[in-house]
Amino acid sequence: MENKIIDTKITAEVVNQFEFNGEFIHIEPLGQGHINSTYAVYFRRETVPPIRYVLQRINTSILKNPLALMKNIEGVTNHLRKKIMEAGGNPDRETLTIVKTKDGKLFYEDGDKECWRAYLFIEDATCYQSAEKPGLFYNSAKAFGRFQKLLSDYPAGTLSETIEKFHNTVNRYKNFEKAVQEDRMGRAKDVQKEIEFVKARKDDCGIVLDLIEKKEIPLRVTHNDTKLNNIMMDNETNEGICVIDLDTVMPGSVFYDFGDSIRFGASSAAEDETDLSKVYMDINLFKEYVEGFLSEAGETLTKKEYELLAFSAKLLTLECGIRFLTDYLEGDTYFKIHREHHNLDRARTQFKLVADMEEKMEMMNEIVMSHCKN
Repeated sequence: MENKIIDTKITAEVVNQFEFNGEFIHIEPLGQGHINSTYAVYFRRETVPPIRYVLQRINTSILKNPLALMKNIEGVTNHLRKKIMEAGGNPDRETLTIVKTKDGKLFYEDGDKECWRAYLFIEDATCYQSAEKPGLFYNSAKAFGRFQKLLSDYPAGTLSETIEKFHNTVNRYKNFEKAVQEDRMGRAKDVQKEIEFVKARKDDCGIVLDLIEKKEIPLRVTHNDTKLNNIMMDNETNEGICVIDLDTVMPGSVFYDFGDSIRFGASSAAEDETDLSKVYMDINLFKEYVEGFLSEAGETLTKKEYELLAFSAKLLTLECGIRFLTDYLEGDTYFKIHREHHNLDRARTQFKLVADMEEKMEMMNEIVMSHCKN
């Protein structure tokens, strides 16, 4: 079922399963998500304005264990609600609020074995696809930094891994090596430069995992998809008020969230730009994100985490490039493509960013360490 299609089954069966407040009015598609099907559900109430809820069909082909997924989200959002209330905030706006089924469950499984969940709708806030207004990137950094800070005392080891080995860069490298060796599409001969680029950075892939294993850096709750469009921005202040899309919340490292934010948000060009002369990491955007992120999360990070924060931007960019190149070698089976060599183009932009970050690493480290609070 595509997001644009309203299946009558949703209103007839699914909507009635949840503890929604009021008389059902209508349902409409919501957002631009690529994984789950998302809808806004409207209800009429007698003495107050209509209320909206978010209803989602969970894509269980990717998120294979909906119970573990929803228990992760319940645990994290309950923790956030407590912290927000202690600080005098509004938890209904500042974190996701799960609406349970009428029999008290976290999701509903329909007759077709499809799983549905619901949240309160966060009003008077906008989800932006790009930093189209001044300060949005900085505010997104603050929001993700606050998310990290509020969850810094959460027992990360109790969370389930909703997507196995998602940011396991060692495993990503092994998959890459296997793709090169098998060369099932006969493409390896034409991308030797890119293959050698990855092989030259093999040792980088194990650094974070080794530190976690040796307990030299803490295991933390990480969001793992820290793009601008996963934050609700207040319509009046443009402040990031709520981090959303918690499907990939798992145990990990702060490096995963910070590094991927820089990879995606501080690039000068689109992820699939074919003119590599346009691709570089904008050091001013890097500085802006560092300042925003550390203004919230700074006091919770260890000295070792500060020392490798800049490196994490390179590592997560390298990891993403490895994934694109691996998929290209395997025949474009994971990432959707819209033209020939699309995944190769994506890999090349990531590798150009990696090379640019390597040249700027000393400057990047200086920026981070100038904010070190430990």
